Parts: sequence; C-alpha cells; structure tokens
Amino acid sequence: MQLDPIDRKILRLLQEDAQIQNQQLAERVGLSPSPCHRRVRALEADGVIRRYVALVDGKAIGAGFVAYVEVRLEKQAQAAAARFEKAVADRPEVLECVMITGEYDYLMKIAVADLDEFRAFLTETVARIDGVANMRTAIPLKAVKATTALRIP
Repeated sequence: MQLDPIDRKILRLLQEDAQIQNQQLAERVGLSPSPCHRRVRALEADGVIRRYVALVDGKAIGAGFVAYVEVRLEKQAQAAAARFEKAVADRPEVLECVMITGEYDYLMKIAVADLDEFRAFLTETVARIDGVANMRTAIPLKAVKATTALRIP
C-alpha cells in the first residue's frame, strides 16, 4: 500500500491517541468524517494498522520490575530454536522476545513484580528449557525513553 501524506498524518495521530474520535481525527487531517473513516479502515484492512491496545503502567498492576535477558542456546539448530520459542511465546512475563545477531541468540524483555519473581522465572522456567546454554541479564536503572510510536516520515 502506498501511503500519502494524509495517511501518514492519520497514523501519527492514531499512535498518539488511538481513541481519538473520527470527527476529531478528520478535522486534524483536513478531511470530512466519511473519507477519513474509509482511510482508517483501509489502513486496517491492509495491515498497516495491526491492532489497538491500552498501554498499562506495570507498577500499578504489580509488574514494574523489568529486565532484559540475553539467551544463548547450546546449538544453532532449528529444533533447539523452535523449542525455545515455543516455551517462551505464551509466557505472560515475556513482553518481547527477538532473535538477535551477535554473541547471544535471543533477547527477551521481562516484566514481573520484583527481583524474587524474576529469579524464580529465570531459574524455574528459562533455565529449564532444553537447549538453553546460558543467560545474561541487564536490569534498567532509569528509563530515558520509552515509546511504542514508530517514526512515520
């Protein structure tokens, strides 16, 4: 799908506030409500807009302890990778898990209540996944920037 300047402005505004009313969105992008609504639906249908979510404060719900864990597998084998990915995919503690280049194979972003819960998750879940060779953890001390908004040129 080719995005024009109005589509891009719609996306920027929706990233700021996904609950913006269509009337307000239309006014801000310079369209009448019906064409604006059609554009949003087209962006959804084409998969440019994948879904809408609420961003929840982790501290407010008891999941304010965040850590980044690098995981190295014993072997660079497809079976080991599939086993690891299956084991972590449905874990609610895992906010993100990506395969990476470099010394380690995966990087996970974990959110739990506290250090004790984090230790338990690592030792009782991640370390027990068949094929995990070792892990390295980084605990953030301060969030300098945190956003979900993509740069839309």
